[in-house]
Amino acid sequence: MNFTIVSSVMTLISMIAFIGILYWAFSSNNKARFEELAKLPQDEENGK
Repeated sequence: MNFTIVSSVMTLISMIAFIGILYWAFSSNNKARFEELAKLPQDEENGK
């Protein structure tokens, strides 16, 4: 295997991982959880 093939395979793996992370982050299943986590700093600041 030469460097070009290895580089192409690593680029493809990285792109698939990035798309998977985007899908997970913007999935509707995680929306409520992420909204709750976003409110934590304000809740701690207010003493709740």
